Amino acid sequence: MKFTKMQAFGNDYVYIDAIHQELKNLPELARFVSDRHFAIGSDGMVLICPSDKGDFRMRMFNPDGTEGEMCGNALRSVGKYVYDHRLTDKTELVIETLGGMQHLTLTVTDGYVSNIRADIGEPRLSTKVIPINTEMDTFVDQPVQVLDRTFHITAVSWGNPHCAMFVDSVAELDVEKYGKEIEYMTSIFPNKTNVTFTEFVSRDYLKIREWERGTGETIGCGTGCATAVVTAILTGKCDRKVTVEQIGGPLLIEWDEKTNHLFMTGPSHTVFEAEIDASHILK
Repeated sequence: MKFTKMQAFGNDYVYIDAIHQELKNLPELARFVSDRHFAIGSDGMVLICPSDKGDFRMRMFNPDGTEGEMCGNALRSVGKYVYDHRLTDKTELVIETLGGMQHLTLTVTDGYVSNIRADIGEPRLSTKVIPINTEMDTFVDQPVQVLDRTFHITAVSWGNPHCAMFVDSVAELDVEKYGKEIEYMTSIFPNKTNVTFTEFVSRDYLKIREWERGTGETIGCGTGCATAVVTAILTGKCDRKVTVEQIGGPLLIEWDEKTNHLFMTGPSHTVFEAEIDASHILK
């Protein structure tokens, strides 16, 4: 089985062309290609599939084999994959995901995608997605006690839930200590939920560090960045066009008031391509 490992500011996903081959036992396959001890190491597996609704369909699987709905960085890399691998010559793409129909705009340089802008749709705030012990249908900036600290938290979803928790300084935060504790707070986070620790620097600049439940700290997450920005806007702390600094590099994020859609701009790149023997799984 051939695969391509691609990165978008820290999110490393294994991308597989599922248009020209039939794949079986997808949860087991996802666990196999995402196993960090296998020397591939990834945040998950993305299948590029045919779609009756859009140009392509994206199916995303977490390292534990469960199917996810959408990740901003994984989505952007889909655009680079299908163009660079000559599955399309279009620079305006509609991608079908479990989280809804997503729109990509590709910038092409010397025949390859050099930048991707993703419209990740309308953010939804809902305690039905992530219960936070509140009776409110929507909420912003709710206090939650974690060990010896009180964090202010919100949850936003574009089809997959993310939480943003706010701190004075992400550089001084013990992300592992509090991230691991949050993993076991099942009364608050019953679902598999990533947490974005967020620092407000100025009205157009945020810093984040991302904790992925079940994995640990990652160096980038597009949807986590988007969650932090939406919350900052709703609480009046930043403008609708913001640069978000994460370990893997900056993302430019803009929330369009007219469409209520949120756009992300930032490059993705191919790490390597290889072939693995997964015949024992694909049978």
